[in-house]
Amino acid sequence: MADEQYQYNMEFEKPLVELRKQIDQMKNYAKEKNMPLGKELTALEDRAKKLREEIYRNLTTWQVVQIMRHPKRPRMLDYTALIFTDYQEMHGDRSFADDKAVVGGMAKLDGMPVMIIGLQKGKDTKENLMRNFGMAQPEGYRKALRMMKFAEKFGLPVLTFIDTSGAFPGLEGEERGVAEAIARNLLEMARLKVPVIATVIGEGGSGGALGLGVGDRILMLKYATYSVISFEGAAAILYKDSSKAAEAAESLKPTAKDLLEIKIIDEIVDEPMEGAHVDYEFTANKLKEALVRNLQELMKIPADRLLEERYLKFRNMGFYERKQAAVENENE
Repeated sequence: MADEQYQYNMEFEKPLVELRKQIDQMKNYAKEKNMPLGKELTALEDRAKKLREEIYRNLTTWQVVQIMRHPKRPRMLDYTALIFTDYQEMHGDRSFADDKAVVGGMAKLDGMPVMIIGLQKGKDTKENLMRNFGMAQPEGYRKALRMMKFAEKFGLPVLTFIDTSGAFPGLEGEERGVAEAIARNLLEMARLKVPVIATVIGEGGSGGALGLGVGDRILMLKYATYSVISFEGAAAILYKDSSKAAEAAESLKPTAKDLLEIKIIDEIVDEPMEGAHVDYEFTANKLKEALVRNLQELMKIPADRLLEERYLKFRNMGFYERKQAAVENENE
């Protein structure tokens, strides 16, 4: 195994990485000396397998965040290439600019015409600067809305892909009405007369994620996260110390498992044990299967019923408690 394959290992992976390096060194030595691989190698491989299962079976919330933030994690356009065919990108909001953080257009999913829209992060500094680190400006959300309304006009299902730490927080975004743009998307997505499936493929952060997050079904990759604020931002507010992001992440309950339990999302899409970055095709195939299955179900539902069920879905999210004393006081 080449050294670059160990380049981005995370802290909790280091014992496994070191063991794999030993295995590779032993294999290379045996190959050079034309020696048979012995019991020592088999024992090391068994040990590595058990260690791998132990590590990934007991991940903390912060370790899930680290996997989600892996620099080689597949992005929106990676899934576009692997899942869809006949993709035709659409540009601009017809008002101000073409926001590179939001990408989308018409495509085919298993032969079915759809509209795909997503937030695109980069994989290196140059691409991240071009994509504004996946943080959309107001024109990005208006561009997305233009594509959604186009899809509604021609009866195309809408598939959105969420991967952002949040909307761009700069002054120019405020000047051009980023809050209004996100709010408008929430309103319009709630009443689109075509099926809408939103998928969190990486980081789902704050209102920037919600601007593409209203759907009939909400899917989430196994190691994605979805939260009301970035973990560093939450730590700065709660603890006055952004270095306590891991502690804040535990409190926010942002993992797919957490959110499925409280019914914020509808389905978890599987990833390889070590994360989507180790096998793009495996993850893309799992995501395609989930999208096709859910879309086939939604296409059978009449538009008026679809809108009603979408409304009830979000209306019924969350829960509250009423203390008995308060109930008694109300009845007096």
